[in-house]
Amino acid sequence: MNVVDTIILLLIAAIAYGTPLLFGTLGEILTEKSGNLNLGVEGIMFMGGAIGLGGMFYFEKLTGISSYPLSVLVAILAAFLAGALASLIFSFLTITLRTNQNVTGLALAIFGTGVGQFAGEMMRIRVGGYVSLSLELKNALPASPFPQFLQDVPYVGKLLFGNSIFFYLGILAAVGMHLFLKKSRKGLYLRAVGENPATADSAGISVTRYKYLATIIGGGISAVGGVVYIITTAGCTWNNEGLSGVGWLAVALVIFCLWRPLSAIWGSVLFGALMILYMRLQLSFIPTELYKILPYVVTVIVLIISSLRNNKEKQPPAGLGLAYFREDR
Repeated sequence: MNVVDTIILLLIAAIAYGTPLLFGTLGEILTEKSGNLNLGVEGIMFMGGAIGLGGMFYFEKLTGISSYPLSVLVAILAAFLAGALASLIFSFLTITLRTNQNVTGLALAIFGTGVGQFAGEMMRIRVGGYVSLSLELKNALPASPFPQFLQDVPYVGKLLFGNSIFFYLGILAAVGMHLFLKKSRKGLYLRAVGENPATADSAGISVTRYKYLATIIGGGISAVGGVVYIITTAGCTWNNEGLSGVGWLAVALVIFCLWRPLSAIWGSVLFGALMILYMRLQLSFIPTELYKILPYVVTVIVLIISSLRNNKEKQPPAGLGLAYFREDR
């Protein structure tokens, strides 16, 4: 195998591992643009993975239908609803009751992880073995939606057209979020709420509504990343430890891509490559643990550089993590 083929295979694997991160990151970007800091992405992705897989599993079991498009729709819908519900709880606590966002987010990470593991274990006990989909669906879900002749194009075919449908949906979501935040009035209002909620409130913008909607929808998008991981990386089988650390990487990637949805596309691929580097480039004098912390090291370096430049476009929303007290306006 020549160098070009090796690089292409590495990029394909990086896309597969980075796709769940893309959804997790996009959801958290939308949340943080409203000024809410939700550190519970890890728990949300666990819930999305378990409940999304459960939705597909029981849909196939009860209906006897092994439909590729229907299963994708059921998985996305079930995961999204699970993440939206968890984020609704987070929103009520942090927006309405004004609890500390850092503490609440960490509590949600623990709670969501427990709920996901409990749901997965309950399904496993009920079926008397591993919670897994049919072989037909296992082969279809991670497959590319493009025809084979496009995938057979030399060098770039597999790279551009050989990925799962979730990667292309993630790209569409990133482009759509970018256009919403930059080109629409609602997106402008959302960014205003995240930057200065008092000013936005004075202009007649409902701070509470925008914070609630952004946090709930963002949590739902992040949860989709959990079921995408189960489908594309974990072989459509539930594993209690499979998603460990993925949510925290998504939070780190938000900082790395400087809160920009389009940057999350290439950033997720880069983080995906860093996640699997220890399997592709093994050096005996470098412990595996050092490979696994590379994404966090890169994030810290980017954060330091962006802070030194003091560029407002590369800073988090000014109101991020701060509770809004209207009576203090």
